[in-house]
Amino acid sequence: MAKAPARTAPRNQHRATSGPPTRGRGRPRDVRLDAAILISAGKQLEERGYAGMSMESVAAAAGTTVPSLRRRYQDKPALAAAAVDSLRIEALPASTARPRNDALAILQNFQRNLQRPRAMATLGSILAEEHRNPELLERFRKRLVAPRRAMLCRALSDAISSGELPAELDVQAASNMLIGSFYARYLSGDQTPHDWAECVLNVIWPAGDSRT
Repeated sequence: MAKAPARTAPRNQHRATSGPPTRGRGRPRDVRLDAAILISAGKQLEERGYAGMSMESVAAAAGTTVPSLRRRYQDKPALAAAAVDSLRIEALPASTARPRNDALAILQNFQRNLQRPRAMATLGSILAEEHRNPELLERFRKRLVAPRRAMLCRALSDAISSGELPAELDVQAASNMLIGSFYARYLSGDQTPHDWAECVLNVIWPAGDSRT
């Protein structure tokens, strides 16, 4: 009797029986813990400064562990940077075709963000770290200061182009004056009125002169 040929496995059999690797889904992030971490980090940055803030103390204050904290922020600089980003509680307003309305909305947004609890104290801590940890101040400038300043300067420039403001207006100086007046009032101890944005804008751009 003829010997039956040996059976061989079909070529590439392993490809037919296995699909692409799949990744198991991890546990969803706890948004309440995320918020608690940023609140704790911001509070410690305000009260203790960058040097006094630690991953361990923030984790304890937020009711979590250091490994859990490090899954979100790999180190102290990343955590501090996130705390800086959280200073903005309200997104910048969208631009419109009305320059004065845009300028007013930007200043009102600025006021609401800086009048949140501990915002100015946290900013003071960031300024105090300028020489030891300059990256914190640089982050604050890039993420919060620069975008707002650019939008305000754009609104003033658009107003010059449309004839609503005089052509000789120094846009940079006007922007500094408008935003700087808020800090001036805070440092002098004067209470900032709820209509501060409208009042300070009226100094260089009276509402009656606007074409909006």
